[in-house]
Amino acid sequence: MKLKSVLFSALFAFSSLVLFSACSQSDGSKVANKKAGDTSAKAKGEEADTLSVVKSTYPPTDKALYDSLLKFNAHSDTSGRWPVKNQPYPLGGAILPFKRVVSFYGNLYSKKMGILGELPPNEMLAKLKGEVKAWEKADPKTPVQPALHYIAVVAQGDGGKDGKYRYRMPFKQIDSILVLAKKAHAIVFLDVQVALSNIQAELPLFEKYLKMPQVHFGMDPEFSMKDGSKPGKKIGTYDAADINYVTGYLANIVKKNGLPPKILVVHRFTRKMVTNYKNIKLRPEVQVVMDMDGWGEPDLKTGTYRYFINQEPVQFTGFKLFYKNDIKKAPHHMLLPAEVLSRYSPYPIYIQYQ
Repeated sequence: MKLKSVLFSALFAFSSLVLFSACSQSDGSKVANKKAGDTSAKAKGEEADTLSVVKSTYPPTDKALYDSLLKFNAHSDTSGRWPVKNQPYPLGGAILPFKRVVSFYGNLYSKKMGILGELPPNEMLAKLKGEVKAWEKADPKTPVQPALHYIAVVAQGDGGKDGKYRYRMPFKQIDSILVLAKKAHAIVFLDVQVALSNIQAELPLFEKYLKMPQVHFGMDPEFSMKDGSKPGKKIGTYDAADINYVTGYLANIVKKNGLPPKILVVHRFTRKMVTNYKNIKLRPEVQVVMDMDGWGEPDLKTGTYRYFINQEPVQFTGFKLFYKNDIKKAPHHMLLPAEVLSRYSPYPIYIQYQ
């Protein structure tokens, strides 16, 4: 992809700071009290709690089922790249590929960074529920796990006191997301844009949340400015070594706390955003998703997925849909679930809406 075809998201105002919206193109309730005799409401509450409560044990992975689902999701791939060979079986309690994750992305401080912060909470959750139903209809074979994907560290246009050009969101915001997620029976992703900081400095800040079984992680190479450039001036990068640091850190949390596997989402829409992909280490404690993060018309997104996701296999794939940016250019159409499933090999098992 030519750099000029990459369109950076607009800057938005956050108090006296200017923050960058994530992801360009290659181009946040009180729980209602339940009556003691309301058994259906009680059951529903128990279902929500199961996501955030660590179980004493998790059923071991059904290896035969796992293999069959990997083959199904390869979507008749003939290249030999999919399913990814010699990957470890995950620990018990793994989400992928037994469920497809459908997430809403954004930040509660901004209506411009994604649907998560654009709509009032209840309206947003209702819309997420609608997208979950649409994906269940498009692929009845694969249950859907809703998710809220929250940008916890945001690249910004101001250097800040330490000159790192990133703003760390207050923990009270994460707490709000956890409340919303519980209401929607959703898992949570904490996403980090390091700017002139680095992943080794930012990831440990969220350990208390990552010890929770329903909390997972996302890392965005676009805003990892290893050469000292200001975020937004060019596209950043992560190396396999950075990703291996994150999977190793997450694996240790999983092992120490008796958790099911974490999902790590790595955003990508150019080749240089992730270097040395063959050196990425897969672990039973972490499931790695390479998420096609570019926006634009359907044919452009198809090319991006083919060249930077399909042809550089890691483990699982994801696909991002933009409610506004995907319809900017002709044919002014955001792909529907059935269209995504018909166009892409392998099937993306993680779907993100911005």
